[in-house]
Amino acid sequence: MKTHLITVSRGTFSVRESENQDGIPVVMLHGWPESSYCWEAVSAFLDPRLRVIAPDLRGLGDSERTLNVEAYRKGALARDVIEILDALHIDTFFLVGHDWGGIVAQELALIVPQRVERLVTMNIAVLTNPKGTGEARRIIFGNGGVAFWYQYFQQQPMLPETMIKGNEAVWIRYFFGKAGQDGTIPAEAIAEYIRCYRIENTPATGAAYYRSMALDADHWAGIGKKKFSMPSLYVHGKKDSVIIPAFLKHIEDGFDDIQVASLDAGHFVQEEKPREVADLLNDFFNRS
Repeated sequence: MKTHLITVSRGTFSVRESENQDGIPVVMLHGWPESSYCWEAVSAFLDPRLRVIAPDLRGLGDSERTLNVEAYRKGALARDVIEILDALHIDTFFLVGHDWGGIVAQELALIVPQRVERLVTMNIAVLTNPKGTGEARRIIFGNGGVAFWYQYFQQQPMLPETMIKGNEAVWIRYFFGKAGQDGTIPAEAIAEYIRCYRIENTPATGAAYYRSMALDADHWAGIGKKKFSMPSLYVHGKKDSVIIPAFLKHIEDGFDDIQVASLDAGHFVQEEKPREVADLLNDFFNRS
């Protein structure tokens, strides 16, 4: 895929696109601490009729580093994406999101449901499934809440800015664990995320995804009784230590039409199992 910069009223964003400019648009949103590069391996196995559009979300990849935490409310990030798509003259599209990109995708699907033909989320909580999320969180906190340590660390004033700078390689490699060490996730992918995290202010803007959670909380509480109306797919790497299987309980409550697929992978399912994820996406997008 090729990358280019797009400047809209909300800022300047790096966007990765496949060469098939006339294809069916599929918008792919990455999570933390990645960039749009995380979709490179998957895109190689996608139906060639698809036009992949994968922006770097604000504060990550090669997009702008805004220091105002308000800009990282997930609804605000969704509006960034909407403006990018408007600039590209994309009306309706398939939508895919992993990790925080999955939350941004959900926010986007709630803001402009008429434009999202199909929704795919991967390894992230479902905003319209508060019951399942609550049960999963009780399990995690029953075990001391250790799985969430990195979230609390990044919410502390100045700690990420002080401790990550100069240690970006250690920081990034930690989160990709064994899959990064044994080459399941390619070394060039890890190197790309390290490069991006070394861009000035990234420890702060990466942390802003977690610092803004308190600002998101009331909004998310109001989403709980809504449902996603478009056909949806949830892909889960079942070895994930943070998005544990309990998050999938009651998932059907939040969708009019949902199917779930579990793969033998960890959190970064699209990087660990790119062919399998692409096969699921191809089948889902071609489903009548």
